[in-house]
Amino acid sequence: MHPSKYRLRTLQIAAALGAAVALPAMAQTSVQVTGLVDTYVGSMKYSGDTGRTSVVNSGGLTTSWIGFKGTEDLGGGLKAKFNLTSFFRADTGQVGRFDGNETMFSRDANVGLIGNFGAVSLGRDLAPNFLPSILFNPFGDSFQLSPLILHLDVPWFNASGWTSSLAGDTGWSNEVIYTTPDFGGLKANFHYQFGEQAGNNGKNNIGANVLYFHGPLALTAYYQRVKVNNPLELSPGNVQPSTNIPLPSGMFAARQSAWFLGATYDFTVAKLFATYDQTSHDIDLKDKTLQLGTSIPLGQGAVLASWANTKRSGAAVGESLKRNTASLGYDYNMSKRTDLYAIYMYDKITEQTVGNSIAFGIRHRF
Repeated sequence: MHPSKYRLRTLQIAAALGAAVALPAMAQTSVQVTGLVDTYVGSMKYSGDTGRTSVVNSGGLTTSWIGFKGTEDLGGGLKAKFNLTSFFRADTGQVGRFDGNETMFSRDANVGLIGNFGAVSLGRDLAPNFLPSILFNPFGDSFQLSPLILHLDVPWFNASGWTSSLAGDTGWSNEVIYTTPDFGGLKANFHYQFGEQAGNNGKNNIGANVLYFHGPLALTAYYQRVKVNNPLELSPGNVQPSTNIPLPSGMFAARQSAWFLGATYDFTVAKLFATYDQTSHDIDLKDKTLQLGTSIPLGQGAVLASWANTKRSGAAVGESLKRNTASLGYDYNMSKRTDLYAIYMYDKITEQTVGNSIAFGIRHRF
């Protein structure tokens, strides 16, 4: 063999051997740094506010976050996985979604296994309500501008005294989650949160959700029962936290049950969204929330519209209360990772001032 051909053949064999050694190592372990930064400029006035507030805020359409996730191939179709994710406020650089939420990894802090059996996760992870609520409204997980998320998850610390419909937050600590394999687009998640209270092992949270995606149709449902971190538990003086609404003597909420149904259908020219949910307590207090929405492709983006209506009733609040919130906006995709948005929102709670807000923002994924 000619020397030059011999050297070439030797290099080819070395390269092949190097690839054979390197590729399994790459396949066995994978670690990623991921995140999202979302900041907007706005003039905000929610129902019950005494005046308008001009802001540069974080998390207009999505709460800003940064995290690490990874998997390791253990062989035989089994993988180990982990998630460590932190919320932050891009306008100030502070950790967490809001003051008092400074836990470093408040979005995710879990480790688990993935295999043919499905997946198991241990640690801080999603609550049963999170995926169904954000995937089945056109404004996703916007805690500032999505009518559905505002009604379900955000309490108002203003004159309205509006408490969020859902107790227990969108993430649960000390949690075990089992996720089934995908059965033709159908997947279920079963959640159990340990209350970790000595002598009170029954004070735990439980729940489950199902998600079905098949072609243009998507369906979801969840049920959860919350005893831990329930914002409707009463402080001394028989007053609901952050509301100043006195309750009848001896009434207090220590447990909440919630169920939710959702559907979307993509007609190509427009995607339609619909959800309905109810919450009830071990006192006379109930919320019923209906949400309708649409996403209409237009140019390099989409027109987004959503309306949510909540009816709150029961002896715990006296007269029935109603809240109507509607948002209309346009989300423009500059690239696969970066988009610009402009959104107007109307908000009205019974016997409270009308709120009107407008926001212009930019969101970047990495």
